[in-house]
Amino acid sequence: MTLPRRLGALAVVLAAALSLSGCGILPLFPGGGGGGGDRPGPTGEDVPAELERYYTQELDWSNCGGGIDCTDVTVPIDWSEPDGDTTTVAIARHKASGTPLGSLLINPGGPGGSGFDFVRDSAAYVVSSEVLGTYDVIGFDPRGVNQSAAVECYTDAADQDEWLYGTYDAAYGSEAWYAELTERAKTWAAACEEHADGLLGHLDAASVARDMDVIRALLGDEQLHYLGYSYGTYLGTIYAQLFPEKVGRMVLDGAVDPTVGDLEALAIQMAGFDSALRAYMEWCLPQSDCPFRGDADAALRSIRQMLETVDGRGFRSSDGRVLDSATVATGIIFTLYSEGNWPYLSQLFTTLRQGDADTAFLLADSYNGREFDGTYSDNGGDIYTAVTCDEGDLASDGVDVFAGLDRIDEAAPILGRYAAYDDYAVLKAVCSNWPAEVAELPTEFSAEGAPPIMVIGTTNDPATPYANAQHLAKLLSSGFLVTYEGEGHTIYAQGVACVDDTVDAYLISGKVPSADPMC
Repeated sequence: MTLPRRLGALAVVLAAALSLSGCGILPLFPGGGGGGGDRPGPTGEDVPAELERYYTQELDWSNCGGGIDCTDVTVPIDWSEPDGDTTTVAIARHKASGTPLGSLLINPGGPGGSGFDFVRDSAAYVVSSEVLGTYDVIGFDPRGVNQSAAVECYTDAADQDEWLYGTYDAAYGSEAWYAELTERAKTWAAACEEHADGLLGHLDAASVARDMDVIRALLGDEQLHYLGYSYGTYLGTIYAQLFPEKVGRMVLDGAVDPTVGDLEALAIQMAGFDSALRAYMEWCLPQSDCPFRGDADAALRSIRQMLETVDGRGFRSSDGRVLDSATVATGIIFTLYSEGNWPYLSQLFTTLRQGDADTAFLLADSYNGREFDGTYSDNGGDIYTAVTCDEGDLASDGVDVFAGLDRIDEAAPILGRYAAYDDYAVLKAVCSNWPAEVAELPTEFSAEGAPPIMVIGTTNDPATPYANAQHLAKLLSSGFLVTYEGEGHTIYAQGVACVDDTVDAYLISGKVPSADPMC
């Protein structure tokens, strides 16, 4: 099983707030207030004696502003040793305006996306007003993420800059370059181990799913109602497999296919981004201000040529960083999560032709969580890599890194290897030197006995291709598919009435459509 690039549904919210005037990321929308009263806590269910203290702990809620209250949940670092060391998971709650049907746990994707911030800062935009009135909406930061006891590998922003943007003495794609990258990866992995408080090897989806079950019980819910985006769909899938009888109403939007190995899934994903880039080009070319002319094939070839030559141009950002092809590819990919961001992509190409690197860096910085002042807003990038190494097979698949780059480039002949230099190659180098064992995860995904589970797929989703949703809906014994024919990564609560109405009817009244509505 591989991971989508880490933004998930956060990309839609973040990129919509993007300012290309030099101010970086604008604040997210403020969360709405909530009414409703506190509901009973622990459900009184039977749990093994060694887990009882986690399932019966008292939550100490505090006011986080904007109608949101927050608390921390204590869980064992290693679920196989519940009497050992513990960590905390942060949750934020927007109370239902009326009598709540229950809690709706939300994860926006990643791995590394902050559900806590997602709900605290933009609760009124995360779900419809009807769902917001019906459920206590709960955002949580999975173990190691952001507001939870966080894994932060490099604590100095300058070190993080060098890790993400530092130049190499050797050319990308060469043996000497990968040797340099491997040495940097060893140093970075050692820093992660030093600052992880024992969490490395325990950041996997099965551990998170068990944390989710504790949260469910402490909120007083007999069943887990859940909305997961992108990598959050994998968390939901694993939860359903481990606790099928505890599944309530579960929506998985932008599905991860849990059966596909890391390299192949990355190749499929990069092909998705190439497809989204073609869709952008077909949108752009008829416009008078499009930075391209001719047909789409010729314009896409020119993008590839730009990526092939930019490393030798010496373009610098206003803060002095040197632009390379991998950073340009990251900036491009950031815009492809939502078609509403395509004008920013045009600006990237226009300014780059003028020798101006700032737009490319601004977009890449937005993807990497780098603020305008050079600090980093979260640890999402660290978690993305750490979870990949905790869960994945890149260190053990027996594929040489250069063969892997060729496979990705074959699947995605425009962005392919240039996007993979800062993604696949980095993951390969880090995971091959990871100081923790790969976690044991479920290998079956039928979730026998679970009630109907909704899987949403967008036909030209670049990050989690539509075929993922089709396959996951078949893998889950009670899965059913809702298709959105369109662009972008994830789609619920983005103004598409057919999708929103279908999801809301399911979450509020349990209504399952008789057939895929093909929105």
